[in-house]
Amino acid sequence: MQSENTCTTNIILVGPMGAGKSTLGRLLARALKRPFYDSDQVIEDRCGAGIPWIFDLEGEEGFRQRETQILEELTHQQGIVLATGGGAILRPENRERLRAGGLVIFLRTTVDQQLARTRKSTHRPLLQTANPRQRLEAMRLEREPLYEETAHLTINTDQRPPRQVVMDIKKQLLEHLDN
Repeated sequence: MQSENTCTTNIILVGPMGAGKSTLGRLLARALKRPFYDSDQVIEDRCGAGIPWIFDLEGEEGFRQRETQILEELTHQQGIVLATGGGAILRPENRERLRAGGLVIFLRTTVDQQLARTRKSTHRPLLQTANPRQRLEAMRLEREPLYEETAHLTINTDQRPPRQVVMDIKKQLLEHLDN
């Protein structure tokens, strides 16, 4: 097996909003000495506008088209850590692209933890509703089977410090890459 630092396999993080994909992705990339990309951030950088603005102007479908294009581009790189948006797995072509583009890790979390982590966020258009809990629960029912279908590994992030989760991911990566 190649060392974890020289391996060219991409590590792709999927999961619901508030699971810790961006935070854990940055920490994991630093620990593995790999470049880090957040697909939502790349979309914002390319558009020169935030995701809420894109949703307002183009709707969710317009945003999802942009997301698919960015995922196509990013998954063709080698040796990166990629944090995806929570809805990246909604399109079948994205699920296939992610699975083929690297080792996909589903960061699982509860709705309670999502609410705690996102309660002050103003840049999550899908939570701009009178009942965020109800919206998160509906998204979980729709998306969790898709995360599970796409992922090679699953890591629980609830009630755990980010550095502990990163250590767990590194351990599972070594075990998975050895097989």
